[in-house]
Amino acid sequence: MINPKIVIVDYGVGNTHSVSNAIGSLGYKKLKISDQEAVIKEADALILPGVGAFEACAGNLRERHLDTILGELVLVKKKPILGICVGMQLLATDSEENGLHAGLNWIEGHVKKLQLPPEYAVPHVGWNNVKFNSREPLFSRNSDDSNFYFDHSYYFSCDDKYVAAFSDYGIKVTAAVQRDNIYGVQFHPEKSQTSGLKLFRGFFNSI
Repeated sequence: MINPKIVIVDYGVGNTHSVSNAIGSLGYKKLKISDQEAVIKEADALILPGVGAFEACAGNLRERHLDTILGELVLVKKKPILGICVGMQLLATDSEENGLHAGLNWIEGHVKKLQLPPEYAVPHVGWNNVKFNSREPLFSRNSDDSNFYFDHSYYFSCDDKYVAAFSDYGIKVTAAVQRDNIYGVQFHPEKSQTSGLKLFRGFFNSI
């Protein structure tokens, strides 16, 4: 699809505009930030951003009934969605951040605290190489061992069949997940310069 309708889901998190600016720089004109059901239903592709604590993000999503709206579009109508950072973690079954909190359970797995060797800092902040288990569609334009920008203290632990990419940060950290039309990345493509823009392009070209 040459010019898809893209909606960045607004549920009160802070990085919607930086994601919009990055995607807009690629020339996509039909791009909106919205929490309105009518607008979201018109999307060809959805972006679920996220910064902050899992519990607050999950609560915001449910308070606005966006979990139900997105569930119909993604699980029933099979619209493609890309979760970013906490947006990816929300795809999981649950998170242990500050207690145990339910996620969307679209990809079975658990969000766990990074337990690392002492020489590795938590949170994990900065650039890391990412290795791909599956290049299509997210990494179809990226070269091997591309760098992406991470900023997180928790990671998505799930079955290897869902892990599209990983990074080595003392342990094997899930960097990207995918299941059918559902995708997520732990890093911030909007902060990852050329590598991140190539990822966005690969995702939208797959629609």
